[in-house]
Amino acid sequence: MSDYAIVKTGGKQYRVSPGDLIRVETLPGDEGDLVVLDEVLMKFMNGIATFGEPVIDNSKVTATIVESGRDKKVIIFKYKAKTRYRRKNGHRQPYTDLKITEIS
Repeated sequence: MSDYAIVKTGGKQYRVSPGDLIRVETLPGDEGDLVVLDEVLMKFMNGIATFGEPVIDNSKVTATIVESGRDKKVIIFKYKAKTRYRRKNGHRQPYTDLKITEIS
């Protein structure tokens, strides 16, 4: 089984391994910049699992920003029958694609 870690960013948790490409909530930085995710909740390296309480001290995951952008549009439509109430709204969530380079 390969090495992996569970990291928390943007209020969500992700299982990552070196070489993975993940899409997370938007992070500051340009394409090619290094990002350090230091909220590591669990790490599995060399057959040994390490758990944090809640995070593991002196542990980090390094990633490179591949792309930043906005996702497809989601339509929000509120409607109540017989009351002439209609609301139409659209939303595009910003995201950042990260390529995981190292778990340490």
